[in-house]
Amino acid sequence: MTLSDFTSFLMKNSKTIMEYSENHFTLVLLAVGISLAIWVPVGLLLTKSDKWAARVLALANTIFCIPSLSMFAILVTIPMFGLGRKSALLALVLYAMMPLIRSVYDGVKNVDRNVIEAARGMGMGTRRILIEILVPLGMPIIFAGFRITVVMTTGIAAIATYIGERNLGRFIQEGLIRSNTPMMVTGALIISAIAIGLDTILGLVEKRIVPKGLRISR
Repeated sequence: MTLSDFTSFLMKNSKTIMEYSENHFTLVLLAVGISLAIWVPVGLLLTKSDKWAARVLALANTIFCIPSLSMFAILVTIPMFGLGRKSALLALVLYAMMPLIRSVYDGVKNVDRNVIEAARGMGMGTRRILIEILVPLGMPIIFAGFRITVVMTTGIAAIATYIGERNLGRFIQEGLIRSNTPMMVTGALIISAIAIGLDTILGLVEKRIVPKGLRISR
């Protein structure tokens, strides 16, 4: 592949590239948003019971180990989901279960018990301790899990093209079939750019909300 071949492909397919990029980006945002709304509260609830935490985390680990193509293939057989975005969203939300729940659970559980006892000694209730002590101090680990989830979701979303989702994964799929290198490179580069861009933005957000002394070095 030459630079002129790559440039020519970009110019000839600019509208399709924009369409697939938009579809890919919106799928990732929807999946991450739904995942946060579901799994963060679940992770916080599990900090109340180590027994249930072990069970749920075992389930999350099992789901996470299922190959993505197999997961998509299983979900499309469910009548209410079928081919398209519904199955893609469900799969991505299920994959996000492990990193999000694990990071929330570990973040809260790793807070120094002495700090919690001191807060209780000051008359703080369980809810207030969670909001004002546990979540803020656990935020570095929680945020690290969030960033991993976003990057992971961006990559796995490409596989959804095999169940009818018209996103950047289609360039990679069709490029492999046609032995079209510029097409494959375009899909891979834009997916990488989205992942890097979102992670960079989250890194800037992390610097604003997580105190420097608590940040996890990378």
